[in-house]
Amino acid sequence: MTQEEKTRIEERIVDVLKTVYDPEIPVNIYDLGMIYKIDVQDDQTVDMDMTFTAPNCPAADFILEDVRSKVESVDGVRSANINLVFEPAWDQSMMSEEARVELGFD
Repeated sequence: MTQEEKTRIEERIVDVLKTVYDPEIPVNIYDLGMIYKIDVQDDQTVDMDMTFTAPNCPAADFILEDVRSKVESVDGVRSANINLVFEPAWDQSMMSEEARVELGFD
């Protein structure tokens, strides 16, 4: 798989991640800065590191399954390994400008 193909798949992954929401926050998880790494492998697997805004997120299982199913639905992705990480700890500086505006931080 070429780097160009990997980049196109990663762009489609970002598009689907922008449809995943924490039920308590009206901004998608990508713009919230909860996705730390997207790594498309030559064998069409995707390794992702993501976090939550709080370690005890009550919707964690729902969000993880939503992420996995949507990433695996992307053309060119065979499977997704979603790694839940808490280092570095999430903070508001990780949000996109759009997310900060939406949530009234700017």
